[in-house]
Formats: sequence, structure tokens, C-alpha cells
Amino acid sequence: MRNFFKTGRSTVYANEAAVATSHPLSSLAALDVLRAGGNAVDAAIAAVAVQCVVDPHMTGIGGDCFALYTPKGEGVPITLNGSGKAPAAAEVEWYIDKGMTELPLDSPHAVTVPGAIAAWCRLLEDHGTRPLGELLQPAIRLAEEGYRLQPRVARDWEQYGGRLKNDPTSMAVFMPGGVAPQQGDLHRQPKLAATLRKIAEGGRDAFYTGEIAEDAVARLNELGGLHTLEDFASAEAEYVTPVTTNYRGYDVYECPPNGQGLGVLMMLNALEGYDLSPDAMSEEDRIHLFAEINKQIYHHRDHLFGDPVKASIPVEQLLSPEWAAWARSNVDMAKAGTPTVWPQVAHTDTVYLCVVDKDGNAISFINSIFHQFGSTITTPKGGFLLHNRGAQFSLQKGHPNAIAPNKRPLHTIIPGMLMKDGRTVAPFGVMGGQYQVMGHVELLTNIIDRGMDVQQAMEAPRSFAYKGALELEPEYPPALLEAMLARGHTAKWSADPLGGSQMIWIDRDRGVLAAASEPRKDGMALGY
Repeated sequence: MRNFFKTGRSTVYANEAAVATSHPLSSLAALDVLRAGGNAVDAAIAAVAVQCVVDPHMTGIGGDCFALYTPKGEGVPITLNGSGKAPAAAEVEWYIDKGMTELPLDSPHAVTVPGAIAAWCRLLEDHGTRPLGELLQPAIRLAEEGYRLQPRVARDWEQYGGRLKNDPTSMAVFMPGGVAPQQGDLHRQPKLAATLRKIAEGGRDAFYTGEIAEDAVARLNELGGLHTLEDFASAEAEYVTPVTTNYRGYDVYECPPNGQGLGVLMMLNALEGYDLSPDAMSEEDRIHLFAEINKQIYHHRDHLFGDPVKASIPVEQLLSPEWAAWARSNVDMAKAGTPTVWPQVAHTDTVYLCVVDKDGNAISFINSIFHQFGSTITTPKGGFLLHNRGAQFSLQKGHPNAIAPNKRPLHTIIPGMLMKDGRTVAPFGVMGGQYQVMGHVELLTNIIDRGMDVQQAMEAPRSFAYKGALELEPEYPPALLEAMLARGHTAKWSADPLGGSQMIWIDRDRGVLAAASEPRKDGMALGY
């Protein structure tokens, strides 16, 4: 039971259906679709389209998406990879010859072909019940008539809007008068509204062929990009086989590489060798343990993960009991260590939402333009930002994630699905770029190991060890920071809130849905 003397949110309980997103207008759009008889896929498409308008620094139609879907809440989740590919001309030698060692975040070379619209259309065609044109109407209306900036959106907009300074079109759309709009301000995107109308009428082809694609390719080419109309025309979403592991009786499903969901499963396998309950492990030990395992996960990810169509990814070995035991053997509970790659395999801001409908269909859905405001490049006529997911590519020859023609980059965005005995327990996900692996683990262990309900699990303070630093949210007591420093961590207070999560827990014994939404964002859980 929640302590009502403390600030926070209540879990939302519902009989028929529930939705959780990081923006109130997105949640409302999804609920409207559900109450009108649409299913979980319909609601998810309506919700994400709205979010592509009202949360433009986090997501957009110029980005990518992934989804896990369980019809009737049973069986292995249908897994859709909606990530786009590098141009057909993207040979790694071309970039090396130009003296590049990495792909700049605001470069046209960081733009892979956007995969989101292809994924929406494929998912809706195969599993939805309502036409795309109908589901896009709320987003079109908000883009044309305007929407009010919510507090977290406005905070991030002001903080990161300066990234747009080199793109005149972006500045005109998102920084009118050279300043970021403030919370409560009305913001309109009429060009985006017109683009969404074309997609509503023409579907996938309206985005990847014709004037929308021509506008995007022309702008990218003007900036030096290698993209062609053929690259856009060939974009498609693909169904793939999820990766999974069992954690304390629950089956956890993630999208396979090129996503980083494999890292979640690796970390859970390693952690299963410890008792993480509050009675058995102190908070200091738990944060230290998470940091030590997490460093190993990200080290392996950065060395081994990539597009499995273009590189060999040792998935089975990394999910083996041997790897988990090796990872545990590298943990010294008294001091911080240095991560290494297991010798047996060594070689040389996003939005998330979930919906459960009255028929038990459950969807875990994530859509992103990667960094805040993506590549910062806005299409002049189309009025939408292009993502910069290609910045995740390596320019090291032979690396599993090295850029190559028609190759997908390593992705940070990962929807999750929790199941037990072949039935869905909870669609869940955590936004937050690189943090997402750690975010999935913290959310699940808070519930499974520490006995929290779904909302409490989201409101608990977070930690993240990445790139040599251990970040702690300032909700932790100062003594914890001192304890981590004493163990040799480069510990510091996090400047930004870590991540943003959503989850809907299906309690079949009681016949109730328990939905929760991230307090670090503006959104909400709703149900009926």
C-alpha cells in the first residue's frame, strides 16, 4: 500500500483496458481509441503519432521503432524491428578516407532511413482493426491547431534547443524567435500536419516515395549525405525472433540485436545468483553490484552487438550459464573493477508506451529519434526532424557494428514483455538512451526481488554506471555517494533524471490491470 503522506502517484487500476505513456495527450488518444472499440495496436499507433507531435525532442516520424505484441496475451511475443538502414553507398572506407573517426550527432551521415512509419503500417495492417487515416487524426489536429507544452517537455526543450542552431528550418519550427517555448505555451507545426495528412491518405508509400521522401533526400544530399530515393523506397519493417531468459520464474522477452535488449537478459542471468531482497542485501551493496555487472554488460555490448544480418552476434554464448558465472566471478563486492570481454567470445531521449485492451492483447511499443532533437535536421517541406541513430555506428573496420551498406546500427531502444507460463504478465519499457538496459533491470528487480508495486518501482531512485562514471539520482542520501566513492567508483550526482518508464501489470487472479507511468515525465496511466 502506498504511503499517502509521501508525494508520488497512485497505481491506476482498471477492469477492461489500460494505457501508460509519457505524455497526457498521448495517453488520452490511446484511451479514446480503446473506448471506441479499437484494439491495443490501434491505440498504440494513435498514441505514438500524437507523441511525435507533442514530444518532438524525443520522438518523431523521422525516427525508428520496435514493438513486442502478444495477441490475447498468450504465446511468444510477435516482435517487430522497425529500425532503418544505412544508405546503400555507406561503405566504412568512405568515411575513414574523409578522416572521420566517428559520425557526428548533427551530421547527415548519422541519419539512417527512418523506420517508424514502415513499422506502424506493417503492424496496423497485420494486427490492427482501424484504418491509419482515422488513427492519425488526433496527431494531425494537434499539429495544426497547436498543443500546450507540458513541464518536462518544456524543461528539456529549453535545455537542448541550442542543438538546433545550425539548421535554419529547425530553428524556425522549434525555436521561434530564437528561444524555446515555455511550459504552457501553445506550439503549432502546420507543415508536420500536412505531412501526416499525406501519410493518412497514402500510407507507407506516401512517406517513402514521392514528395516527402524527395524533400528528405534532397536536404540530406545538400548537407553531404549519401542517401538516395531508392534507399527510402526500400525501407521495410521486419518480424524477428525475440530473445528471452527466465528470471526467478518469469520469462523476460526482448528484441534481439541490433537492439541492446540482449544486455538486459545477460544482466538478469548474472543477478539471479544473488539474493537482492532488502533483508539480504544492503542498498550500498545492491548499487555496487548493479554497477559492476552493468559495466560488464555495456562493455560486451560495445564490442559485440550489431546487426545480425551483417555480423555474427554470439547470442547463445552470452545467454549461457557459463557467461553469467564468469560475470559474477569478476565482481569484488569491496571495490570497483575494470570490465573485460569474456575470452570465449572476444574479437576484434525516445518515447515508450504500452497498452492492454479488453481482449487481453498487449503491446510494448517504443519510438525514438535518439538524441534530443535527433540529428537536428528538419525536412524543409515536411516539417519533421530526422533521427541520428546512425551515430551509434562504429567506423572501425571489422567491428560488428561498423557502418556498411543497408546495415542497421546498434539500437538503444528496447521494449520489454514479461510473461509467465506462456501468458503475458506485463508489457514494460524504459526510455533514456543508453540507460535502458539498466532501467529494465532496475524496474523488474524492484518488483520481483524487492516487493514493490509497479508505481513504487518507478518512483524508487536510480543509479547508472556507464563510461567510467557511476551516476546516482539525488534522491539517494549523501552517505550512499560517499560509500560508492570509498569503493573506488567515480560516483557523482546525476544532472538529469535517469530514464522514464511505463508498465501495465496483468493480475489474472484478481481480474485487474495495474498501470503505472513515470513520475520523471509528464505522462500518465489511464484505464477503464
